[in-house]
Amino acid sequence: MDNKWTSVRALFVAVLVISIATLGVTAVLGGNWVMWLRGAAVAAASVWLIALTGQAARGRRAAYVRIRFVSIAAPLGIVLILLAPDNGYPAWMKAEQAVVGVLVAAVALIVNRRAVREAYPKGGKLG
Repeated sequence: MDNKWTSVRALFVAVLVISIATLGVTAVLGGNWVMWLRGAAVAAASVWLIALTGQAARGRRAAYVRIRFVSIAAPLGIVLILLAPDNGYPAWMKAEQAVVGVLVAAVALIVNRRAVREAYPKGGKLG
C-alpha cells in the first residue's frame, strides 16, 4: 500500500477510534438516542471506509469513487450538524464531530489531488 492509502487508512482508523471513544463517553454520561445513533453510524461507516481504502489501494475505481464522495459529503454534513442550534448533541459531541470532520476533510485533500484522480480513470484500468 503506497503512502497516500496508508495515510487515508490511518485517518479513517483515527475516526473509528474517536467514534468508539464517543460511544464510551455516551455510555458513561448517558446519552439520548441521537447521540447513540450518530456515534454508531460514524463507527460503522469508519469500518466500511477502512475496507474501501484497501480496495482502492488495490486499484478498484469504485472504492476510490466512494471514498472521494464520502470525504467531500461527510464534512459538509458535519458543518450542518455543528451549525444546527438544537440538534440533540451536547457541546462535547459537537467538538468530537468537528475533529472527525477535519480528519475526513484531510482524506478529501489527499484523494482529490490531480495525480490521484488521474490514477483512477473513468472506464480505464490502472496502468
